[in-house]
Amino acid sequence: MRHHNLGYTMTPGDEVEDMFILLNEVKQQIPAITAVSSGAIASDYQRLRVESVCSRLGLVSLAYLWKQDQSFLLQEMIKTGISAIFVKVAAIGLDPSKHLGKELSYLKPHLVKLKELYGINVCGEGGEYETLTLDCPLFENARIVLDEFQILLHSSNSIAPVGILHPLAFHLEHKRETGSMVASNGPKEIHLVRDVQRDCLQRCEEKRDPAVVAIDSTEVSRRKLQISKTEKSDAFSVSCWLQDTCKTSADLQEDLNVVLKKIELHLMEFNFSWENVLYIHLYIDDMSKFAVANETYVKFITQDKCSFGVPSRSTIELPLLQAGLGRAYLEVLVAKEQSKRVLHVQSISCWAPSCIGPYSQATLHKEVLHMAGQLGLDPPTMLLCSGGPSAELEQALDNSEAVAQSFNCSILKSAVFFAIYCSPSIPTSERQNIHEKQEAFIKKMKLVHLDCGNMTDMLNPVFLYVLVPGLPKSASVEVKPILYAADNEAAEIDHVMPDQSTKVAQSYWGFQPEHWHDLGLQECIIHSKICAVILSITAEVAARIYVDAAAGTNQENVDAQISLSKGRMERIARFCIYRLDKILVENCFAWDDATNLRIYFPTSLHISHETLSLIFATAFDEFAEMSGRVETGKEPVFSLIPVLGAGKSATSMDDIITCELFVRKSQAQH
Repeated sequence: MRHHNLGYTMTPGDEVEDMFILLNEVKQQIPAITAVSSGAIASDYQRLRVESVCSRLGLVSLAYLWKQDQSFLLQEMIKTGISAIFVKVAAIGLDPSKHLGKELSYLKPHLVKLKELYGINVCGEGGEYETLTLDCPLFENARIVLDEFQILLHSSNSIAPVGILHPLAFHLEHKRETGSMVASNGPKEIHLVRDVQRDCLQRCEEKRDPAVVAIDSTEVSRRKLQISKTEKSDAFSVSCWLQDTCKTSADLQEDLNVVLKKIELHLMEFNFSWENVLYIHLYIDDMSKFAVANETYVKFITQDKCSFGVPSRSTIELPLLQAGLGRAYLEVLVAKEQSKRVLHVQSISCWAPSCIGPYSQATLHKEVLHMAGQLGLDPPTMLLCSGGPSAELEQALDNSEAVAQSFNCSILKSAVFFAIYCSPSIPTSERQNIHEKQEAFIKKMKLVHLDCGNMTDMLNPVFLYVLVPGLPKSASVEVKPILYAADNEAAEIDHVMPDQSTKVAQSYWGFQPEHWHDLGLQECIIHSKICAVILSITAEVAARIYVDAAAGTNQENVDAQISLSKGRMERIARFCIYRLDKILVENCFAWDDATNLRIYFPTSLHISHETLSLIFATAFDEFAEMSGRVETGKEPVFSLIPVLGAGKSATSMDDIITCELFVRKSQAQH
């Protein structure tokens, strides 16, 4: 073994390359083989190496034991007739002189006792023991019988001695013939044992050159590309889109190429790369072109370029062309240092949906867990579950929980934000069912906290429903959670609120505090750490904004003022900034702490992305001049997202404007 890190990259001479050579030979001899099954249960070290080989050979990794309960698996292995003996022991409570050569079934009670006493892995996933299978249902013709062996002591440590059983002689004991051994058209001899030569060693040692994307920088500068960027000290968001109001681009591949290249060049300006990216929102104009988008995506973002792990991703279809944009829109969350922890399971299992490709299930950075968009997929089949949209939502939440548990947290206890993307194919009656599923989920959260006796630590996550034209695999819903994963599991969530007497938000543009300002407002605050806000400008709120703006104006001019769509939107933009700033001030946060600010608008407003972006940019410039609380430059600090609709419930995705703000204080500021 030459490569000792957890993650694996091709290393000539490593034992993993022997597996590559063998599987490559198998694939050559049996071209119909498309997948490899491994017995990985909890070892990332083992799983990652199998996945690496499968990826290089174009095979699918199957790991149906992954994350399964080990006590259950041990019982099932014995129950199904697997006869295995211990050939290595290396754990407290296992004695080479007593336990080597003993049957797994015989030692099961002892393993269970050791688990209770010392917490060992009963299936040996921590290296506690190794076994040799002498018989199992797959051995149809014969079983192995050991005639002679010797026990070798590697370490005489008084707490956990290490010993191995070395077979010296064995023979095969033939079983009775069964019907399964002879085909209906007579016996067929199959030569399954071959001596594999190492003639493909040179091929496996030659590292494949990464795909080169031939995009001239002049092409990037020629296209009307726009950038937005937040200014957080240790992490920031960058968005890029094509403002092609007069030119319809040739295809998605062309647009996505230049957008990805623009982001790449922008990162390079600050000495960053794709390795610094935590999360990617990939927006495309047509989900039927998902394969094309993926092929383009993997030319830029690869395992080789992201040694600390590939970013998590959410892919959504948006009405980009209707908003006067190109066919691709990208938003990336970037960390200024390499402290992220990535979970990327490519194997198909019963645990959670696999991510076959350069995008991961979740990325943890500075106590915030960013989870990839989760569909209602049945993990072992990777097919959408039956039962309709509400069943898909429930399955997507179950999948999210499985991913969260890998980071020692739970969506029931740690979630601060849920974005739930919905397809327009969901009938109105089913939207009510989805809403009821959400209510049941919140009730379950409360019961979990009540059972634990810590209702004071309960978070109240914010929910955002977004109506979009299409989702991957023609799914009805996609769930994207964000969780607070405290470094210390026992750490209590600080709900002590700051002294409001010293933190009074200023009034801007003539807005004065009113009770109706809280209509459509959701917030989840973890004091001095996280602030997640959803601000929904519904028709009711908008009407009050207009009336407030018309105060002191004679009534006959009010209707004329309201009819001016640009004037309405300018007033709404100012109110959004005023209300969001008020929340930040009252909870001791600053605009510089913002990780992202997304502003969703429905294309039914019949206002272009360019026009609305200018309205909000102007409002921010005005606010910066009045307050000095935010810096504005050539790039806006917000991402403007065109959608079919958005709102705080599946039954009311009809906001005029929806703001999603996520703020996190740097740890040095806590």
